[in-house]
Amino acid sequence: MARKSITGLSQRKGIWHIDKKINGERLYESTGTGDREEAERYLIFRLEQIRQQKVYGVKKVRTWREAATRFLLEFKDQPSIKLSAHHLSQLDAFIGDMPLTHIDDQALVPFIKDRLATKKLEGGKVKKGVSNRTVNISIERVVRVLSLCARKWRDDERRPWLDSVPMLTKLEEKKSSRKPYPMSWPEQSILFGELPAHLQTMALFKVNTGTREQEVCKLRWDWEIAVPELGTSVFLIPADFGGRHERSGVKNGDERLVVLNSVARSIIEKQRGISKEWVFPHNGTAMHRMNDSAWKKARVRAAKLWQEENLRPAHPGYASIRIHDLKHTFGRRLRAAGVSEEDRKALLGHKNGSITSHYSGAELGHLIEAANMVSATDSRGPVLTILKRKQA
Repeated sequence: MARKSITGLSQRKGIWHIDKKINGERLYESTGTGDREEAERYLIFRLEQIRQQKVYGVKKVRTWREAATRFLLEFKDQPSIKLSAHHLSQLDAFIGDMPLTHIDDQALVPFIKDRLATKKLEGGKVKKGVSNRTVNISIERVVRVLSLCARKWRDDERRPWLDSVPMLTKLEEKKSSRKPYPMSWPEQSILFGELPAHLQTMALFKVNTGTREQEVCKLRWDWEIAVPELGTSVFLIPADFGGRHERSGVKNGDERLVVLNSVARSIIEKQRGISKEWVFPHNGTAMHRMNDSAWKKARVRAAKLWQEENLRPAHPGYASIRIHDLKHTFGRRLRAAGVSEEDRKALLGHKNGSITSHYSGAELGHLIEAANMVSATDSRGPVLTILKRKQA
């Protein structure tokens, strides 16, 4: 007599999947195997699990996908939810069907290897693996979700989804992370000379104000506040400023005071009248980011020019200069000029306990004076010596 096969199994891309209704509830998951008999054994095992849950109250074993889905729904209004969804979607391909009880360092090894690996794309292009820091952000999301499973989420019997949170090991970041690179004045001159006009203006403003990339891209005229007693103005970026992603806010959650030195002030005056809304519009609207292909091509040309002029290779940090390095450059120049740490924090928008919108005219005048100590556009500014190891 022929053996009767179990219903509720279908094959997709060589893997058997379960799609079966049991007592009105749908069981829909992968068996993780392409072998029919093994898939049937797994289905029988899952059916027995469900029976024990119904009859004896045995705790249901949840999958990672269930937990990740609940996290995304429960925290959908979080400012960082889009970033979380991005990392969770990448994890899903590796541990989506895995029981929460099975998630540990070993379970994450295939995911980590895949993210770090350099891959060849169609057309001969090569995609480099991500940094250790990027992988660690994903691991941090795993810890966050598992912590909720153990400490907050409960089943119908008030039992936690997970009994305990495993200790997950993160990757070493110090050796792989790229250190900030503050430019010298000659390096700035070469790089800015290679930038297209709109990026050159934005970069010059950024290196003279210490603003973040999105604070420059989305700077609005209605954030400008006149300071009549000083004959100038400042910008006050609201704490709920969205940046690149809606609801992302100013980084430290406070209003961000932008003080204008003489260079930044001249740039602002030149931008007036171009747009009623945006200070630095491009093609009629605000730019999404400064770190685009034009920036990346310009830094390659700048590194080549540096080598030609100085008869030695440019520093790797300069050859891969980032937008955020302009903020570091501003900070280092302030320090080199002898500006106090408290004033540097205020000028860089770092949290220091003060309420930026309550600065007096005298205090603003003091900050403008400090910012003007690094307002040169060439080597006449304060000397900035960067200690660099010799390249092997």
